[in-house]
Amino acid sequence: MTSPQDATKAKFTNRLIHETSPYLRQHAHNPVDWHAWDAAALEQARKEDKPILLSIGYSACHWCHVMERESFENEDIARIMNQCFVNVKVDREERPDLDSIYMSYVQMTTGSGGWPMTVFLTPDQVPFFGGTYFPPDDRYGRPGFPKICLAVYDAYQKRRPEIEQSAVDIVKSLQGANQLPEGEDLPDAETLGLAFRNLAQRFDLTHGGFGGAPKFPGSMNLAFCLRHYHRTGFQPALDFAELSLEKMALGGIYDQLGGGFHRYSVDDHWLVPHFEKMLYDNALLSRVYLDAFQQTGNPLYRRVAEEILDYVSREMTNPDGGFYSTQDADSEGEEGKFFVWTPDEIETVLGKADAEVFCRYFDVSRRGNFEGKNILNVPVPVSEFAAKQGLPAEELHTLLERGRRQLFAERENRIKPHRDEKILTSWNGLMLVSFANAAAVLNRPDYLERALRNAEFVLRELKRDGRLLRTFKDGQAKLNGYLEDYACFVEGLLSLFEASGQLRWLEAAMQLNETMIDQFWDAQSASFYLTGRDHEKLIARVKDFYDNATPAGSSVAIFNLLKLAIFTGDEECRRKAEANLRSMKTALERYPGSFGYLLETADFSIGPVREIAVVGSRTEVATAQLLEAVYRQYLPNKLVVVAAPDDAALIAKLPLLHGKGLVAGRPAAYVCQDYTCKAPVTSSSNLEGLLARKA
Repeated sequence: MTSPQDATKAKFTNRLIHETSPYLRQHAHNPVDWHAWDAAALEQARKEDKPILLSIGYSACHWCHVMERESFENEDIARIMNQCFVNVKVDREERPDLDSIYMSYVQMTTGSGGWPMTVFLTPDQVPFFGGTYFPPDDRYGRPGFPKICLAVYDAYQKRRPEIEQSAVDIVKSLQGANQLPEGEDLPDAETLGLAFRNLAQRFDLTHGGFGGAPKFPGSMNLAFCLRHYHRTGFQPALDFAELSLEKMALGGIYDQLGGGFHRYSVDDHWLVPHFEKMLYDNALLSRVYLDAFQQTGNPLYRRVAEEILDYVSREMTNPDGGFYSTQDADSEGEEGKFFVWTPDEIETVLGKADAEVFCRYFDVSRRGNFEGKNILNVPVPVSEFAAKQGLPAEELHTLLERGRRQLFAERENRIKPHRDEKILTSWNGLMLVSFANAAAVLNRPDYLERALRNAEFVLRELKRDGRLLRTFKDGQAKLNGYLEDYACFVEGLLSLFEASGQLRWLEAAMQLNETMIDQFWDAQSASFYLTGRDHEKLIARVKDFYDNATPAGSSVAIFNLLKLAIFTGDEECRRKAEANLRSMKTALERYPGSFGYLLETADFSIGPVREIAVVGSRTEVATAQLLEAVYRQYLPNKLVVVAAPDDAALIAKLPLLHGKGLVAGRPAAYVCQDYTCKAPVTSSSNLEGLLARKA
């Protein structure tokens, strides 16, 4: 972050110095005359009849930093930009609406997309040329950025009628992307089976994951594989999920010392990551590792889930409870420098004897596996390694854990990667789900406290006049919330309600869900817009269908509606959810890789859903034992309500609790399914047996 002292020393300072986004402020001392996206910039383009050069990226993006160094800090290139264009810089994490519109254009016209994204617009915001990274001169088979700028400006001056004519077709194409086919049938078990078979065509059965390099974790698709195994008993679904989760956990994509996953692997076997860490990746991955632990009991999955959450608690949490967005790939100007090691560095910390074993286990060599240094990874499982080394497993475990602690402490003395400390409502909602679920599954009161503090923070700092805002930084919250902000935070509140039993979180979720329906729901097509009714007018009001790096706001919103229908008995919630799912049935079957979270939603909609009410004081051991039985096994399609027998407000609010109380003065669990309730049970063993039975 740029300090006032830095600003006085800098040769150039542009208006981005007044922004809160760390990504925008990183460009505040470029010689480029940058604007943020605002009315003043758009008016200047119209007044001066200049095209807009729109540059979109985010703070942890390595190639965004490269393009800044090569082009935006180059005074000659900046001079061309300033003379020819109104230059606008956008943080895609703050403005997903702009990113979605112009990424769709770049993908339509070039066949691919990514960041940094560079798009040239008319003063009326219509794109007419675009791409991603452009080098400062001709290289990599790409024309140099100055040449691109001059050619675009020349075309704008000399071929205006052609550009204006094509603008009509471009806007129609962007608006047409909102259309969904009408559907009559809901997704069913056959839909899920077909989706799994189509998804399986992309399985890497050697290294896990989907497709080849670069390889992303695919957490939502892996979660669907676990659900598919649970529904069908089809063993290959579980085998593939486990292969992927184990390979990732032991690979270089996972921070073997500090916990947390990097964004993706540049190879197909999870060794060399792009080293940025994103809050949303770690939120989604902690969930799927927790699911896998419940499904299999494998302690590796529990350890990884806890290490992710502990990393977020330690390094990605605001003192008041909000979660930060990202950590950069670069430190001291070098990608990955913070994370890599040489054998000598390790020996200095651990001593020769321990270092020799540690280096063999974590694949550290003189030659190195990354630019002459080493990314810690585990090529051989610990049991196999112990046998090869002739070491007792317990002795090896003690040595490795001691070494991890010592190296982590030493690494803390290094200069850390830059951290983007803006707090985004949607990503906080994703992380809130993870902490709330982990609190319940692992019986971790500290995780529940983390979840409570986060929910209180968002409702205090990012809610105004009943509406959510998008982003918070340096004491300032701003920008209207998008669909994903409402949907993901409502999901977080529902998870917190299940984990805590506190009515306030359900009531907050219901209020925000009503606002979301009012602002974003399109009754004509039974779908959701990305932006609210009173949002700034752009060239297209886009919709949010695809589950990409994060789940689509619509996928989460539909899941929430299904849950709220059960919790509250509001059948209108169910009708809206099912109307949307009907329109998505064909897409789920044909393109499952693009709808991982919606497949989870569809699985829930098909059911059966276990409705579990536990009535008893949380301070009683018997209540805790019943809850442990609920969370000990993997039950993806369940809703849980915990109520003290004297909590009249909660009992009155939820149909699921009506007529349910203690049994012979003892805490009791009630399990309902398909409009039928089983007899209450008071022992954890009886409850566990009841839940283990297939529908």
